[in-house]
Amino acid sequence: MHLIRGGTQASAKGPADYFTGSVRIDPLFNAPEPARVGCASVTFEPGARSAWHTHPLGQILIVIAGCGWTQCEGGPVEVIRAGDVIWCPPGHRHWHGATPTTSMTHIAVQEYLDGKAVEWMEHVTDEQYSSGQGAL
Repeated sequence: MHLIRGGTQASAKGPADYFTGSVRIDPLFNAPEPARVGCASVTFEPGARSAWHTHPLGQILIVIAGCGWTQCEGGPVEVIRAGDVIWCPPGHRHWHGATPTTSMTHIAVQEYLDGKAVEWMEHVTDEQYSSGQGAL
């Protein structure tokens, strides 16, 4: 057994290449091989969001605080709230983040395939993001 104590891992700012706005990433764990799962708590301040991206083996998001938005390519922007659990299938292009007025924190769980857990793409435009206004 390996115990990782809360508060012992440094927080990181979400890189501007992959996020718009203020995002904090708090690592939770990366299981040692042969396991391939990793997990982090991600907090999006109001207006912050991820870029479009996919996961080779999918992703589970567990919203633990606040209210946010997520969108799968070709679908509407969906409201997500504390207690919601989202399954993003492998290779499914999507984004997620806060609403313009509320922060949102989720736990992100994903598996690594050949050392990679995410494929980052272009930023979500302001127009794409603001289309969520009708979802509130």
